[in-house]
Amino acid sequence: MFKIAVCDDEVHFRKLIRNILINYMGENGVIYEIDEFESGKDFVELGIEMTKYKIVFLDINMDELDGMETAKIIREVSNDMFIVFVTAFINYTLEGYRVDAVRYILKNNVNFPELVYECMDAIRTKMNYVVKRKLFQFNEGTKEVSLERLIYIESQLHKLEFYIMEEYVKKYTLYSTLNDMEKEIASRDFVRIHQSFLVNMKHITDVSRYRVLLSNGVKLIIPKARYKYVEETYVAYKGEI
Repeated sequence: MFKIAVCDDEVHFRKLIRNILINYMGENGVIYEIDEFESGKDFVELGIEMTKYKIVFLDINMDELDGMETAKIIREVSNDMFIVFVTAFINYTLEGYRVDAVRYILKNNVNFPELVYECMDAIRTKMNYVVKRKLFQFNEGTKEVSLERLIYIESQLHKLEFYIMEEYVKKYTLYSTLNDMEKEIASRDFVRIHQSFLVNMKHITDVSRYRVLLSNGVKLIIPKARYKYVEETYVAYKGEI
């Protein structure tokens, strides 16, 4: 998952960047969270919590605490965050190198959306972030699915129901068994929490006795006999990512 912060005191540009990122994530099958901040001051007040973001888009010219000073504070707590400067000015390049900014994107560039896309492609390459895709022969038609966006699969007798995050959660069906599908997907991201449920751990937000809470708000039951296995598998998975 990409957790992204957009920090700009201009509402128009915050929304513009957010919408471009949403389109990019949708086209590339990536799951994400985007939070907006009105100032660098608001962002750095998160303290160590800033590190939960992998990418931050920073306007350089902000009141109180500008983007360059914000970036310097970020670097005091994290060298792993990708900093992208979004600015109307080009005269900050040398300072940007000092905080290891990955890109400068000019606000008035006519190719602004394309530059954001290119920036995200470059970051994904640096992260070695590959989205796994798989072709399914659904009853509704053949569809290539990003496994990141597959929330869970439910078995209903000999029919499987796939819940996939698109512009909203959509359900697709095909005839197979969950045992066969578990082998076919063969991904460490998925855990069998129940005889009838195969769940993508990327979409688990909480595990507690005896259920999982998913990113779309759905709660699924875990049998007592399987709970320890599910809990240990999920904890190990979270420790790896």
